[in-house]
Amino acid sequence: MRITVFGATGGIGRVVVQQLLGDGHEVTALVRSPAKLAFTHHQLTSFTGQLSDRDAVEQVVTGADAVISALGPSLKRSATGTPVTDGTRIIVQAMETQKVARFIGLATPSLADPRDTPHWKHRALPVMAALMFPNALAELKGMTEAVTSSGLDYTIARITNPTDKPATGRIRSGFLGHAQVGSAMSRADIAAFLVSQLTDPRYRRAMPAISN
Repeated sequence: MRITVFGATGGIGRVVVQQLLGDGHEVTALVRSPAKLAFTHHQLTSFTGQLSDRDAVEQVVTGADAVISALGPSLKRSATGTPVTDGTRIIVQAMETQKVARFIGLATPSLADPRDTPHWKHRALPVMAALMFPNALAELKGMTEAVTSSGLDYTIARITNPTDKPATGRIRSGFLGHAQVGSAMSRADIAAFLVSQLTDPRYRRAMPAISN
């Protein structure tokens, strides 16, 4: 498959790209600094550009079978503005224009899925996030709304505490109040879940929470 990856130079994004290439997919990435990918591959094409560049975004989306977004907001308390929300809107618009339907991305359990039932995370996490990372929470809400309000065939994985521990291969997924989903999860296992959603139909137009 031909997969476009956004956020390819981040901690999760780099592993997503590596796993896609290992599975034999063709990968296209839009990055601000190609050197940050730290590797090359004959199946990997990188373009230099910004999320705010509509032409660049449409260029990398054109011809793709799916888009995987490992984008996330800055957790700096000094961060302002909504660059990732705005960029996600541009990605969605480019996908709709180019008739690329499948979107796989990330969010947080601070945001609910309609299939959730009442859970402590619905109460505690939004309060904690609003106090500690108010701009990041606003960005995550905006990013998610841009995707879920569209006609895209999306899966948005909600993560709480990504770690740099080795992959375990043990992935829990489901909806809060139903599945026994924890909080911590290695970035390698998060990436594996995102890649698996290219062929797994269970969470189409859904936002499962995932953990180790």
